[in-house]
Amino acid sequence: MLDQIFNYLDFHFTVEAPIVLLILVVLEALLSADNAIALAAIARGLEDKELERKALNFGLVVAYVLRITLILTATWVQQFWQFELLGAAYLLWLVFQHFISQESEDDRPHEPRFNSLLQAIPVIAFTDLAFSLDSVTTAIAVSQEKWLVLTGATIGIITLRFMAGLFIRWLDEYENLEDAGYVTVALVGLRLLLKVVNDSLVPPEWIMIAAIFLILGWGFSKRADTEVPELEPEKSEVSK
Repeated sequence: MLDQIFNYLDFHFTVEAPIVLLILVVLEALLSADNAIALAAIARGLEDKELERKALNFGLVVAYVLRITLILTATWVQQFWQFELLGAAYLLWLVFQHFISQESEDDRPHEPRFNSLLQAIPVIAFTDLAFSLDSVTTAIAVSQEKWLVLTGATIGIITLRFMAGLFIRWLDEYENLEDAGYVTVALVGLRLLLKVVNDSLVPPEWIMIAAIFLILGWGFSKRADTEVPELEPEKSEVSK
């Protein structure tokens, strides 16, 4: 039984396996920056710190199950360009919704986008799945051994949770960070769209990573103005 499972997962431990695993983890970390900020922005729509934490935890548990399913069925999924088209459309729709809602707010304070935790969890899970359509392809290109890719995905989802938690805090501190995050989401969506149209038009990974870091650099370039509430002057007692 174990032999059958190991054969299905291509479990062949070699000297190179730790190096390949390290490469997969580094790739996951580099390619997860835009994913993390998108998930942080989605969770932030609850505007309650406890609900934000729960949304990320439960959402990423569901996302992890979807990732594993995607990895195990990657050979089959890659035969259908419709999956990448749906992923691209979903990510570009998120970007469109973000910037349209910004315009409609007319500089009003950020308002919650979700009425409950159950509304945010599936959005977080499916957003990660859309990102995974690109990252899983990259991981499989590095190694054909499923157990290595699964291990990398497990470490990656833990790293993603940590990074998303940091970004939730940073979104309050840096004025352009949320917009920068959604611009990087648009890049990933456009990359998936190019893969559908013509795979030869897809830019190499190093260009994507460099572009993401440049955009995030702009996002961290300006701190949000923290207004200090003015104290009302004490009313002097009216002398009799």
